[in-house]
Amino acid sequence: MKKIKYVGIAGNIGAGKTTLCEKLAKHFGWTVQYESTDNNPYLADFYEDMKRWSFNLQIYFLNNRYRQILNILNGEETIVQDRTIYEDANIFAPNLHDMGLMSARDFQNYQDLFELMTSNVQSPDLLIYLKASVPTLVDHIHSRGRDYEGSISIDYLKKLNERYDKWIDGYTDGKLVVINSDNLDFKNNPEDLGQIINTVQGQMHGLFDF
Repeated sequence: MKKIKYVGIAGNIGAGKTTLCEKLAKHFGWTVQYESTDNNPYLADFYEDMKRWSFNLQIYFLNNRYRQILNILNGEETIVQDRTIYEDANIFAPNLHDMGLMSARDFQNYQDLFELMTSNVQSPDLLIYLKASVPTLVDHIHSRGRDYEGSISIDYLKKLNERYDKWIDGYTDGKLVVINSDNLDFKNNPEDLGQIINTVQGQMHGLFDF
């Protein structure tokens, strides 16, 4: 039996990861490690010209999330991470490569660096996947009104969702909770949030000491 240290929230753009991170952190007394979007020097440029900036963006995320994992594993707190390094490598980078937006040379370089980094760290003790349909993602993206997200295409979100489903279907690296967020409003509805909290507690019960 060990103390849980590392919880990851996975999900497509607009799935509600940050909101769920904050809600779970408040309930369980965890600390949130946010995805670096507001101060990301590449994100706006990437959505304007994906092919030019795809490699730069993915390297930035890889570096940022690797540092987060090292801090999590070397610290004493229980951390909930807003998107994991494994999504970058299993979802976003290969999708960009397959769409012709990242060269084979850059993609291989990225993969080699990812494999080196992750050979020195561990997967989340618990991974929570927020599954959401494209209409839900689009609704959330529009409601938060980030200018740089205005150019995200339906096709791009659809391809990412397909990769997420494939990755989650084969996920064997630790405990996994899948939450379908299409019919849940855990931001505003306490009952929906309570349902998720009970599901998470059920997965952790008997596995970890608190």
